[in-house]
Amino acid sequence: MPRFAANLTMMYNEHAFLDRFSAAAKDGFKGVEFLFPYEYAAADLQARLQDNGLTQALFNAPPGDWAAGERGIASLPGREEEFKRSVATGLEYAQVLGNKKLHVMAGLIQPQQDRAQHRAVYLENLAYAAAQAAAHGITIVIEPINTRDIPGFFLNRQDDAQAICAEVGAHNLQVQFDLYHCQIVEGDLAVKLRRDMVRPQAGIGHIQIAGVPERHEPDVGEINYPYLFELIDALGYQGWIGCEYRPRGATSAGLGWLKPWL
Repeated sequence: MPRFAANLTMMYNEHAFLDRFSAAAKDGFKGVEFLFPYEYAAADLQARLQDNGLTQALFNAPPGDWAAGERGIASLPGREEEFKRSVATGLEYAQVLGNKKLHVMAGLIQPQQDRAQHRAVYLENLAYAAAQAAAHGITIVIEPINTRDIPGFFLNRQDDAQAICAEVGAHNLQVQFDLYHCQIVEGDLAVKLRRDMVRPQAGIGHIQIAGVPERHEPDVGEINYPYLFELIDALGYQGWIGCEYRPRGATSAGLGWLKPWL
């Protein structure tokens, strides 16, 4: 049976952030994820998890200056030392919150910039992050993101992400497969799930979902999620499925799609 984690950055926005944990638990979620925890003390977040019987599935390492438009620094030349510090910070939080997956965002590239140079920096940084995370039993994940939502994002395709992970060769470096992003860029979701779930290297470390094209609940839009949930289960995926969508209205009112899977 698939395990679903509420994304508390996008869901339950009718509540203050720290109150979203209990709201998700009341709706039957057993896991949560969010983009960034760094505005809060790790101990305070861990208390919310423990009080509500929740597992932390995932969050992102610091992404650079988010407010200024940065979307990760892992592939940015000249930012290597900052990247190392961001990995250290992310791992410090993960050790308290208990999640075994940490997402590092690739960052943006401009058309005039050297893609080969960015890729070389990316591979070197990922190797460093995986080595640091391995000491704590944590897996680093990288995510292809569509360029409609984030124009200029460095990593867009599943096969490219898998190739990068294989080239780095770390046992704890995997791909975060967001079905929403993949549908927009590539489509053919079931074939890619079958292809990548069983790869001897890399593979799929985390899955996220949302309806396409509006990024609302997964029962709205062009993707047949019940079919994909059954496929994901049949393929033996044991991880969390993060619900990274924007509810059309009140979050709890839109969870009819979830009830058959609880």
